[in-house]
Order: sequence, then structure tokens, then C-alpha cells
Amino acid sequence: MSSRKASVSRKTLETAISVDLSIDGSGKGSYSTGVPFLEHMLDQVSKHGLFDLTVNCKGDTHIDDHHTVEDIGIAIGSAFADALGDRKGIQRYGHAYVPLDESLSRVVIDFSGRPGLFFTAEYKRPKVGTFDVDLAQEFFQGFANHAKATLHMDVLRGTNDHHKIETLFKAFGRALRTACTIDDRAADAMPSTKGTL
Repeated sequence: MSSRKASVSRKTLETAISVDLSIDGSGKGSYSTGVPFLEHMLDQVSKHGLFDLTVNCKGDTHIDDHHTVEDIGIAIGSAFADALGDRKGIQRYGHAYVPLDESLSRVVIDFSGRPGLFFTAEYKRPKVGTFDVDLAQEFFQGFANHAKATLHMDVLRGTNDHHKIETLFKAFGRALRTACTIDDRAADAMPSTKGTL
């Protein structure tokens, strides 16, 4: 199997981001983003997906965290798109249910080539610490758009908003891991009846 790695740089007037990704890693992460809660969530993705992921970002967090969080989602999505190449041989689909105490989330992903996010989560408060809870959805929207993946994400139950968001990121990592795995029975085949993704 060829090396499934990517390095992405993205610079706008709002953020300057670099991402290094190894899909076939061991779960090592390194993050410098200015948004500590996001770094905690990215660590869940890396650890549970067994991806090696380095993210550095200088963003306009003096305004708020929106641009930083969304643009990191965009950059990580772009890195997955680059690392997967033509997507030949991958499982393509992945799903995971992950609990954290009273909270439970489900994530289903399809590396379909058609971006879409279908996201359901209800929160009891606007922030977890200093993190705006609405930014979780912005991260995943950026990822889906630039990874060209369809994502269905649902918080099924829970009362603690930190737990709800964390189960989404953990389930996302697990679902990604499955979807990116090479299918031993079809390692040279495109996982689509169209012959392309």
C-alpha cells in the first residue's frame, strides 16, 4: 500500500493553517490552534481513528474562534481528500456509536465525492468553557465540504454538553477509521458501481 499522507497549507486574511496527516498512523497528535477545547477534540479524532495529525493555526481569535475552527475543518478535510487520492480500495463507508457516560452519539460517513452534512444536536448552554457549542457543526461542515464526504451526525441522548460534543468527535474518529480502511477483498477496486468517486 502506498503511503497515505498529506500536507496542506491554507492562508486567508483570517487564518494561516498547516496540517500534516498520516492516515495509517498510530494515533499521535500535535496541535497549536489557540482553541484548547478544539485541540482536545482533535486529539479524540486522532486517537480513536489511529491517524497521525499535526495542526498549527494562527487565527483571528481576538474576534472569536469561528474562523479558526471552521478553517481547521476545511484544512483537515482537504488533507483527507489528498491522502485518499482516487479512493480506490477503501471501505468508503464507516459508522460508529460512542457513549460517554450519559451521552451517546452516532456518526455515519460516506466518502462519496458528494459533500453534505446532516447534523442533529441540542445543547443546554451556549458554551463549553470558552468554546461556542455551535462551532462543532461548523468544523464538521468544513470537513465534509472539502473531504467531499457525506456525514450524518446525531447526538442521540445526553445532558452534559461537553460529553455530547466529545462523543461526536470520538464517533467521527472511529467512523473515519473504518471508512479509510483498505478492503482486503477489494483492494484494487473502486468502491462504486460508477467506477469513480
